[in-house]
Amino acid sequence: MGRPPTRPKELRDGFYIEIRNKGSKTGVKIRRDTKEQMVIAIKEYEKTKDVVVLGEFKKGKSVKSK
Repeated sequence: MGRPPTRPKELRDGFYIEIRNKGSKTGVKIRRDTKEQMVIAIKEYEKTKDVVVLGEFKKGKSVKSK
């Protein structure tokens, strides 16, 4: 048993959404390669879960679109 990491994991390139149970504060991050795949996943999960769109990430950082 070692010490847990102190740095957060670096996110891979892609589009991220966070899926939460209704009323929950924390959730699971899900990555998709394309924006179209992300939209399909949002439609699938929004029926039963709360969905938070985190957006596109490159080199571990969020890409701000204009």
